Amino acid sequence: MTDTTSETPPTATPFWQQQTTRLWLSTSTIVAIGLIAGGFLLGDGLVRAKEADRSVTVRGLAEREVTADLATWTVAYSASAPDLQSAQAAVDQDTKAIEEFFKKIGFPEEALQPTGVNVSFYSDRGVPRYTVRQRLTLRTTDIERAENAVKRQVELVRRGVVLEDGSGMAYTFTKLDEIKPDMVAAATKDARAAAEQFASDSGTGVGKIRKATQGYFSIDARDGEAGGWGVSDTPYKKVRVVTTVDFSLD
Repeated sequence: MTDTTSETPPTATPFWQQQTTRLWLSTSTIVAIGLIAGGFLLGDGLVRAKEADRSVTVRGLAEREVTADLATWTVAYSASAPDLQSAQAAVDQDTKAIEEFFKKIGFPEEALQPTGVNVSFYSDRGVPRYTVRQRLTLRTTDIERAENAVKRQVELVRRGVVLEDGSGMAYTFTKLDEIKPDMVAAATKDARAAAEQFASDSGTGVGKIRKATQGYFSIDARDGEAGGWGVSDTPYKKVRVVTTVDFSLD
């Protein structure tokens, strides 16, 4: 008798349970997670970059009135004559008058020093003319006495001394390094105040300094530059500095 019982065919493995499919799904999941995480980090980075770009650039000003601590007066004078000896003798006479003038005001002898001499010659229709020019320079830290000398310079004219162009007192402030730190701090404070006003109007806050640039210091006459014939410099100065500061905004 023939056995008619047939063998049951093997059951097929579902698609999602196949090894290849499972490997593919696992890889896809990892890639998807990576893309999501990368997108989040990229977006967060862009937000941070945008926040970091929020800034305001302002300028701060600081000014201070000071008094010069050095006075320099170059006295230029000359004399002319048909011969060199006579011209030099006239200049020597003027030199003596100038030295007596400063001594009378109270300056020590060493405060006045010769700083230059020049001799020129020309002929006027055959008549020789020699001109001797000389310069004496007063250098002092006694500002009050220097101002007094300027007020009394007409006494030199009365003594016969002809002052040439370039004769005038110059006042200098030499202690800038001593006030620089405080002035830079004041200028930075002024810049922050301007940044805070800007931030207040924009509904934000002021953060840290991102970048700062110090401008140059200027020293000018307190009441404006004096000019014109016979007008001397002034010992009263105004020191000024401007800083440019870049603040981040919260």
